Amino acid sequence: MEPPTSSRLNSRKRRKDGSGPNGATEPDGIPPKMSRCSFGLREPAPFSDEVEIDYSKPYIRVTYEEAMRGTPLERPVRVYADGIFDLFHSGHARALMQAKNLFPNTYLIVGVCSDELTHNFKGFTVMNENERYDAVQHCRYVDEVVRNAPWTLTPEFLAEHRIDFVAHDDIPYSSAGSDDVYKHIKEAGMFAPTQRTEGISTSDIITRIVRDYDVYARRNLQRGYTAKELNVSFINEKKYHLQERVDKVKKRVKDVEEKSKEFVQKVEEKSIDLIQKWEEKSREFIGNFLEMFGPEGALKHMLKEGKGRMLQAISPKQSPSSSPTHDRSPSPSFRWPFSTKTPPSSPANRARNESTVTYDISEDEED
Repeated sequence: MEPPTSSRLNSRKRRKDGSGPNGATEPDGIPPKMSRCSFGLREPAPFSDEVEIDYSKPYIRVTYEEAMRGTPLERPVRVYADGIFDLFHSGHARALMQAKNLFPNTYLIVGVCSDELTHNFKGFTVMNENERYDAVQHCRYVDEVVRNAPWTLTPEFLAEHRIDFVAHDDIPYSSAGSDDVYKHIKEAGMFAPTQRTEGISTSDIITRIVRDYDVYARRNLQRGYTAKELNVSFINEKKYHLQERVDKVKKRVKDVEEKSKEFVQKVEEKSIDLIQKWEEKSREFIGNFLEMFGPEGALKHMLKEGKGRMLQAISPKQSPSSSPTHDRSPSPSFRWPFSTKTPPSSPANRARNESTVTYDISEDEED
């Protein structure tokens, strides 16, 4: 599978007047493709004593103008950069990247000083020389590593490694009784300046460790390192353990406070929602109550309507005024055949009949 490269990203969106890392114009806005068989992309850079050099060919340095125009592939510009590279960080990598991109066709050789030279001229290092060699080997911009590099560059060393230019930042580097160890390189026209990366250096990293020493000591004790390995006294070890316990208690208390705050917040949110729902339901209930029992409510209309129906049901119907009236003749009285007595009645009717005695006289009796 072909590895992804940054040259593919937004290659068509670049302007045609854009320039490459060395100031060269890229044709049609598309950067040139790099070879995938370089050492830096596949494996660590080799050491100088492992690389064969053809000394049969004479060593002729290229000028700065020739290097900027570009040299043939078989004759790259050999650039040398040296340093301690303790606690290898992004500032080191950026400096080597600048050295690699000084010219269109660059072969970068990096020299790393040994522990003996570094301790004598600069000071104690965190990483030993083998660790520093290995760190520089795995930087993608490095083509070759020189172990036990000299502190001051001599003409013999430059000729042995066939160096064309020396890359370093332009700040004078005073050491070994000299105001600037690169002064003779600058006078020979072999110096190629690079820029330092602000905000990052080996001294800054060591300063952070010294400033936060207690934090890192406690962390490593917690991870299983012994007090002897960390050069921590018995009293400090107990102090760090006590601080660790106190921090754990504080963290637990803080977690409980945060959880309680979250719980209270959730209760408040739910109570607010519940109150809003209650208000909505109460408004709806009051509205329905007024609609049913209010002055103009449905119950009043129902009562009026029921009252009207009841009155209409119990009131008699009047005869039409336009209907003709008929004289009704009184019905003839009933009498028992062959008897002048009234028919038998109940005791109540009998009393009533005694008080009022009526006789039915017909026309035949008068005669």
